Amino acid sequence: MAATVEIYTWSTCPFCIRAKGLLKKKGVDFTEYCIDGDEVARGKMAERANGKRSLPQIFINDRHIGGCDDIHALDAQGKLDGLLA
Repeated sequence: MAATVEIYTWSTCPFCIRAKGLLKKKGVDFTEYCIDGDEVARGKMAERANGKRSLPQIFINDRHIGGCDDIHALDAQGKLDGLLA
């Protein structure tokens, strides 16, 4: 069974675009929450992300992974594929 991946983004955020690109490259289906200017949605995201308000914020199987640098670091360490399986 494939992992459930969720990503909170802004439509023009280069880090969001880069993180989504990695997920697409790996063939991962994900749910995107584009929260452009929606402070209520950003607040809800921050609750899930242990107070982090920067974008993107990524969750795999409801586990907070972090942002763009975090997901790329997991990939570089060879740990991302295991989380996505």
